[in-house]
Amino acid sequence: MPLLARMLPAPLTMSVRRGAVAQLGALLADSRVATSGRVAVAVGPGQGDHIEGLIAPTLGEAEVFRVADGSVDAAVSLGADLRKGAYEVVVGVGGGRTIDATKYAASLAGIPMVAVATNLSHDGICSPTASLVYEGGKGTFGVPMPLAILVDLDFVQSAPRVLVRAGIGDVVSNLSAIEDWQLGNVEHGEPIDGLACSMARTAAEALIGRADSIESDAFLIVLAEALILSGMSMVIAGSSRPASGGDHEILHAVDQLFPGTSNHGELAGIGAAFCFSLRQDTARLAQVTDCLRRHGLPVVPADIGLTSAQFAEAVALAPSTRPGRYTILEHLDMGDTEIRDRVEDYVRAVGR
Repeated sequence: MPLLARMLPAPLTMSVRRGAVAQLGALLADSRVATSGRVAVAVGPGQGDHIEGLIAPTLGEAEVFRVADGSVDAAVSLGADLRKGAYEVVVGVGGGRTIDATKYAASLAGIPMVAVATNLSHDGICSPTASLVYEGGKGTFGVPMPLAILVDLDFVQSAPRVLVRAGIGDVVSNLSAIEDWQLGNVEHGEPIDGLACSMARTAAEALIGRADSIESDAFLIVLAEALILSGMSMVIAGSSRPASGGDHEILHAVDQLFPGTSNHGELAGIGAAFCFSLRQDTARLAQVTDCLRRHGLPVVPADIGLTSAQFAEAVALAPSTRPGRYTILEHLDMGDTEIRDRVEDYVRAVGR
């Protein structure tokens, strides 16, 4: 009998609401994520005490671990702690660094992980990857997708605005990544997953034209859902392909050459806009840059403290950050002089 459908992995529960952290115990029990046994909770250094106080009434038996940072060392240390206890699940509560470190630690310990996001800076909430810092730089590691995903809008509203806005740039960059995947399919016959593309595109299109802002709960709910949908598109694809193309290659190159320049989502947004400039897609370029400006995100290198020459240096390095991935950057195969010219063209076109 032919296979007429495929089984798609998905979180057991997804909830975007206020008070998610305070109601964590009930939410885990209701969704059958943790009905017995011990629960470990990993929190970051910034809000650890506050979070521990909120969860204590409903998760009194939980053991709380502090995650120092988003490094491989911190994740390995947490994984060793988790292996020592008979935990039913580990809950990572915090921003991207805490959640990524917890995802990796859970994979080392062989237990499921629940992600509770307190900001919306990038699509790592649901992705099957963990971005961690190590001695040689920053790397992306494959991990299981979180078993359940919660987003607490109370924490999101109180998070630094720059972190919440950053998630917009990361989601919008999906549009560029999809174009790159389709280019790889046309030029090299690279297999493409239409469902993964559809999910990643839907996430970006849900945001790009909205007139409201992060001050609105309605917008934050759509942003959270878009980030989760983007992460799920990567789970379906089995790689980051539907959400990471030339835009993210530029992002990683900037991180290597000029560490600390800007955050993930801001760099993804600029990278996506520049890639649409390379494609000479003026309509989509205008859409992307209008969206970035509307939400106060950087658009040109100067907005993040880089000169055009420095940004061009990052563009030249970008293809080497993802060997084997075919994007508009590999397709054009530009030399240093052409890259500098194209960066200057981009700045003149959108730098107002």
